[in-house]
Amino acid sequence: MFYEPKLNNHGMKVSPFKALVVPRPIAWVSSQSRNGSVNLAPFSFFNAMSEFPPMLCFGPGGRKPDRPIKDTRANIEETGEFVVNLATWDLREQMNQTSAYFAAEINEMAEVGLEPAPSRIVKPPRVAASPVSFECKWFKTVELPHIDPESTNVAIFGEVVGIHIADDMIEDGRVNSLRYRPIARMGYSEYTSVDSRFSMRRP
Repeated sequence: MFYEPKLNNHGMKVSPFKALVVPRPIAWVSSQSRNGSVNLAPFSFFNAMSEFPPMLCFGPGGRKPDRPIKDTRANIEETGEFVVNLATWDLREQMNQTSAYFAAEINEMAEVGLEPAPSRIVKPPRVAASPVSFECKWFKTVELPHIDPESTNVAIFGEVVGIHIADDMIEDGRVNSLRYRPIARMGYSEYTSVDSRFSMRRP
């Protein structure tokens, strides 16, 4: 089949686009407003963009019912700091719960029963139960087009300034990501977990 996204002429019940770009890792972002309110939310438009320096990018597009942009974006642009926590199989339920809409002053981490852990360089706390957390400094926000003039699409770039790794993920000087089964977004309401791997040498 072939379809044009602008025409939405795929003939399916739901657009297949997000079911085709898979799996998408999840940025489980903790941020903090200038007045200290903690926010935690997952975003599946996410990936690493470079290594030297390490840069991450995620897309907190859309809006909240009570404000034009999401709390995560507002906090990051207000304070210049955020943390990306690894979402794992054991944390899947809490990750999903934090995708709900909460008022800006509500601490999602506390609402879903997650313990915070202090960061070393940035102010927002990290998720204590997450085996990997990236402390980030905001680099820039890039505005993207949106078909709804009342909504927004953006890409937020951040430089990783500190990385926390659970000690038991490190084996023989390498990270064993399978130990905690990172989860990723598929299409629709589907997810997958990373529980296998294979190796290939680049030519």
